Amino acid sequence: MTRASAVRRLPVVLAVLVLLALVVSGLRPYDRFTWVLEVFWVLAGLPLLAVLWRRFPLTSLTCCLLALHALVLIVGGHHTYARVPLGHWLQDVLELSRNPYDRIGHLFQGFVPAILMREVLVRTSPLRGSAWLAPLTVCVCLAFSAFFEMLEWWSALAAGEAADAFLAVQGDQWDTQWDMACALIGAITSLLVFSRLHDRQLARLRAPAPTGSA
Repeated sequence: MTRASAVRRLPVVLAVLVLLALVVSGLRPYDRFTWVLEVFWVLAGLPLLAVLWRRFPLTSLTCCLLALHALVLIVGGHHTYARVPLGHWLQDVLELSRNPYDRIGHLFQGFVPAILMREVLVRTSPLRGSAWLAPLTVCVCLAFSAFFEMLEWWSALAAGEAADAFLAVQGDQWDTQWDMACALIGAITSLLVFSRLHDRQLARLRAPAPTGSA
């Protein structure tokens, strides 16, 4: 299998993996209402990507990060964020006062959208190569994080105690501020770690396909 062929197949492989995880997580979730709220972004995102793929295929890096983020959401939806076993293990090992999986989820809420939004801005705006690209990308991620916190607030108002598992506050009065701080840290870290690799993949994506010999 050539590298080009592997790159073309990667999105399909990742989509199948995410779909399988989604199906398994939906069989016996801890709380069905919470599961629906947590995996909504996966349920909405997969069809949207499929519809837009021909006009706007994504880089391999973005695809891998989106799949990883989807798995984080799916696991959190199945167990609820306050009950994810990995979080309990980390809580014991690090001697934390709460299950930290919710913090991990909000870290990913900045870490993954940072590369997705960077790709959208580079390919659809005049920001490619601009010094404003990174700060504006971080601002978009923070705006999304703030919008998500408002969604949690609206869910609590609408559903009352039924939304407690979705909120995953775990008694922390500063949970909203911590969530947004985690998203900010995730976005900045992602840009620092992946920007150069992302630029190389974007350059290959823009390069014209080689023509066959006559």
